[in-house]
Amino acid sequence: MATQLHQRPGFARTETDKVSPEYQNIAPTSALDSEKAFDRTPDIAYLGDESPLFDASKEDHFGETAVLTDAKDVLTHIIHVDDDPSLSPWTFRAFFLGIGLAIFASVLQEIYYFKPQAIYVSIVFMTVIGYALGEFMSFIPRIGPVGKFLNPFPFNSKEHAFIVIMASAAATNAVSTEILAAQRLYYNMDPNAGAAIFLVISSQLLGFGIAGLLRSVLVQPTRMLWPINIPIVTLIETLHRDQRETRFRLKVFWIVFGILFVWEIIPEWIFPVLQGVSIFCLAKQNSLLFTNLFGGSSGNEGLGFLSVSFDWQYIASLGSPMWLPLYTLTNSTIGYLLCIVLFMSLYYGNVWESQNFPFLSQLLFDNSSNSTSFSPYNLSLILTPENEINRAGLEQNGVPYLTGTYIGYLITTNMGLTATIVHMFLWNFDDIKAGWAFLSPYNLRKLLQPSFWKFWQGGKSPEEHKREVLEDPNMDPHYKMMVQSGYSEVPNWWYGLVLFTSFVVGLGTLYGIQSTLPWWGYIISNLFALLFILFFGAQMGLTGFQFNQQPIIQMVAGYIHPGKPLANMYFTVFGFNGVQQGQWLCRDLKVAQLVHLSPKSTFTAQMTGAVIGGIFNYVMMKTIVTNQFEILTSIEGSNIWSGQNVQQYNTLAIAWSIAGDMFSIGARYQWVTIAYLIGFIVPVPFWLIYRYTKIRFFNYINLSIILWYMGWLFVGVNSSILSYFAIGFFAQFYLRKYRPSLFVKYNYLVSAALDGGTQVIVFILSFAVFGGGGVAHDFPTWGGNNGGVGNGKNLDYCMFNPANG
Repeated sequence: MATQLHQRPGFARTETDKVSPEYQNIAPTSALDSEKAFDRTPDIAYLGDESPLFDASKEDHFGETAVLTDAKDVLTHIIHVDDDPSLSPWTFRAFFLGIGLAIFASVLQEIYYFKPQAIYVSIVFMTVIGYALGEFMSFIPRIGPVGKFLNPFPFNSKEHAFIVIMASAAATNAVSTEILAAQRLYYNMDPNAGAAIFLVISSQLLGFGIAGLLRSVLVQPTRMLWPINIPIVTLIETLHRDQRETRFRLKVFWIVFGILFVWEIIPEWIFPVLQGVSIFCLAKQNSLLFTNLFGGSSGNEGLGFLSVSFDWQYIASLGSPMWLPLYTLTNSTIGYLLCIVLFMSLYYGNVWESQNFPFLSQLLFDNSSNSTSFSPYNLSLILTPENEINRAGLEQNGVPYLTGTYIGYLITTNMGLTATIVHMFLWNFDDIKAGWAFLSPYNLRKLLQPSFWKFWQGGKSPEEHKREVLEDPNMDPHYKMMVQSGYSEVPNWWYGLVLFTSFVVGLGTLYGIQSTLPWWGYIISNLFALLFILFFGAQMGLTGFQFNQQPIIQMVAGYIHPGKPLANMYFTVFGFNGVQQGQWLCRDLKVAQLVHLSPKSTFTAQMTGAVIGGIFNYVMMKTIVTNQFEILTSIEGSNIWSGQNVQQYNTLAIAWSIAGDMFSIGARYQWVTIAYLIGFIVPVPFWLIYRYTKIRFFNYINLSIILWYMGWLFVGVNSSILSYFAIGFFAQFYLRKYRPSLFVKYNYLVSAALDGGTQVIVFILSFAVFGGGGVAHDFPTWGGNNGGVGNGKNLDYCMFNPANG
């Protein structure tokens, strides 16, 4: 999957396709395993002076009853350690479906970026739909050259994995499209289409090149489990191994898919009140207090407390609750409730003059704004013709203001970021220590060997590589089996060439589109990407947890490029997008490894998908910005389109460009910066109390998660939260505990079907009636559709704030 949207904290695309809860708490390889580092593994046999032989049957424990204690147990008990190397992905069918689904996924993801609630394309859904289409094409009669070309043999798991990985690489919304949209919306700039497309592609492939060169560290070892992949891999195995069960499971999938496909037309277009039903607002339609607390069916309307949503698009917007572990659900619920208390206190306590600005907004405001008329900051007054900060204009017009709730979000998420690091070291030190074993002197020496960094020389010989892999006890058994079977590895120089070419093209486009980012800033941003992929990629591979590094990147950019908002955004494109894209590509490399897809076909699928995704991201961004310009620049947007993500990106770029005036110690919003330091301290008291009292409560509470969710409601459609938690607790508590057979067989499949039916019909409606292709066709106004923001109303009948304009 892809780059991370500006979103509610705590969510990342990982949570759309979350690892099954029964695997969620399985620890990675213990730090004690480092004591075995130089022992020969028991599954290796030696015949005289010949190469070692790997016996996969000794590692295949699929279906055996056992307590799974580490990553290797998961990989050998949940997934078959066997393979049929004769299965080929190199078919017209695989390329045709892969390219088609890549286009579909990239277009849909970019559409979702401009929704009032950030939504992710489900890769589990792409897995199932890819299978259905592949099986459909396998019915083509195998007669004559054309028939054999279109359907050379039955649809197999290698073709399926090839399709999924290509679609996954494209299912992104590239961060570079955010700045291109911001330039159009706020800077009256429209960069050349050719240069813009090359910018998008190069920013995507830079992370791909770095991740590929680090795959021996981030992908191939056993301890790099990438737990998010377990449901996807087990689903592919299920679809291709047990045909009798598959037929019934697919029948269930298509029934649920069809129901949602039809149902979503109702809350999305015909009866949008169902997006968020608030009994309180229906009872009292003239209170802004009720709007702020109970409203939430429109973007940036309110906190949606006790509202009920019947629209799966918003309920599962950033991750299906059916996948979220009970532990995470509990902590996020606590954070959500505290978020309501915090935001209401900030606003009605008039902290930072909050009542002079909207309750929820991501825009900058000037000092003439008040509770009856909100006044967005006119950026042109403080920008030079080169789009840099004009200090004289800033002094004349004053330092911009942010809404109190947005500052609350920045404070809690900054605290959450550093608290996460401390929490992992305190509670998961052994696991983290095992994960950072690649930084041991032994492994660092390996990184300095000429065979690693002189990628243009082709690296080790196949026999040297084979012996090294098979004798390494820390190597994934699935990868050992592939090496034993003779799969040809991708030479490092392929990834090196991608990295070098993308770097050169990216540097050229920066000057071609007047980015204001100097060459040395571009180099620094890429060094951050390299460093963060190494550390945070390893963390995600170990634990499945991914947090947003963007605040740190934008803060650094603000201090090294003061007064340059465009430079800040472009620095973020490469420093942040490279990390995100690299993490997703590492994840997909692990998928390929576990389904035993050849490395060269994986490289082809990822490269093709990344290029397709970049092109169609740009095309859709340009189309939507052109057709929805006014809505995207408005404070509240509509229930269909919103510019909140671009607004937030641009707001932070401007704010950090004048960091000394806004966020530094002594400035108005100094607590945004101080929060980073506080976050290092927050988890320590709970850890100390648990260590010396062993009271379970203090072990179960995760303050880093709670802090992330304490800023959750700062943006988007919030009326779906009650439904989200209700469904999540029903699936993860009731079904898992009292109906385990239903949970294991159907929970993940039904979740994928709900995502699939919703995403397909939203894709169609976006072009057919919502104006994605030009002209919108609104459903007639009636009691269930009051016209929304365009008609000066909120969909849930909460009072519309006239100060929004």
